[in-house]
Amino acid sequence: MTNAGWQAAERAIRAAGDRALLVTPDRRGSAAELAAALRDRPVAGVQDVLPAAETVLLILDSPRDGEVVRRALATLLVSVRNAESDIVSRGTLPDDASAADPVEIPVRYDGADLDDVARLLELATADVIAAHTGTVWRCAFVGFAPGFGYLESPDSGLAVPRRAQARTAIPAGAVALADCYSAVYPRSTPGGWQLIGTTDLRMWDVERDPPALIRAGGAVRFVEADR
Repeated sequence: MTNAGWQAAERAIRAAGDRALLVTPDRRGSAAELAAALRDRPVAGVQDVLPAAETVLLILDSPRDGEVVRRALATLLVSVRNAESDIVSRGTLPDDASAADPVEIPVRYDGADLDDVARLLELATADVIAAHTGTVWRCAFVGFAPGFGYLESPDSGLAVPRRAQARTAIPAGAVALADCYSAVYPRSTPGGWQLIGTTDLRMWDVERDPPALIRAGGAVRFVEADR
């Protein structure tokens, strides 16, 4: 571990009150990797891990755990960054990165905005569908509503802006795109994402353990239901 790597890791960590630490990795996508690493290698003194788009919030068991957790977290950050550098240099995923089977979500590509998305991307609608189903998406974080996973796939080529005017109600099961993410609406709610399809799978079910079908760090693959 180099001094520069350790110092960069320490700069990424700051206190958020007396019982939490907020981590802001310096690379996009590292927040999801760090959250996954914390689940695989739990740090003593950490009560909960809450990933967001570019940060990870750690809730501590006690204010007394702050310094110990900070040191362990800095070590883990360096490890995650070294693993990412190795992936970039080799151009491949690590052996365990695809070990878990993706959650498969069957989609009817009948969304009201599918043609608009194709026009924005200068693609045929069939090409939009092929791109959406032809990649494995990763849940970067969960937010907005219970079970609403922000799915990212940097190589999908499907980054589109949100709608100029949000809808007052989007039905549960709507499959959508916005910015660099895809998502499935777990319940009827207002929203401004571009709707490209629908699924019958329930993203959130309190009778299921765990209730969320998609969890942060998990992999997702969309499949065309008609096929």
